[in-house]
Amino acid sequence: MPGQQLSSRPEPADPVRIRTEIDGLLAELRAGGAESGIDLARRAHILEQAHEVLVQALATVDKI
Repeated sequence: MPGQQLSSRPEPADPVRIRTEIDGLLAELRAGGAESGIDLARRAHILEQAHEVLVQALATVDKI
């Protein structure tokens, strides 16, 4: 089940905080386009961070 690895009482999902975090990560990806030389490992790390933010949000919603 999604969120099983998280603590038993996650903080409630805050849509504004989640949107802000995701927007920041996506902006970092856009700023580091192919022409800027951002490497594939860095892009993967940014996408993993965005994924984790969304997984945590979904886990919170699942438990409500």
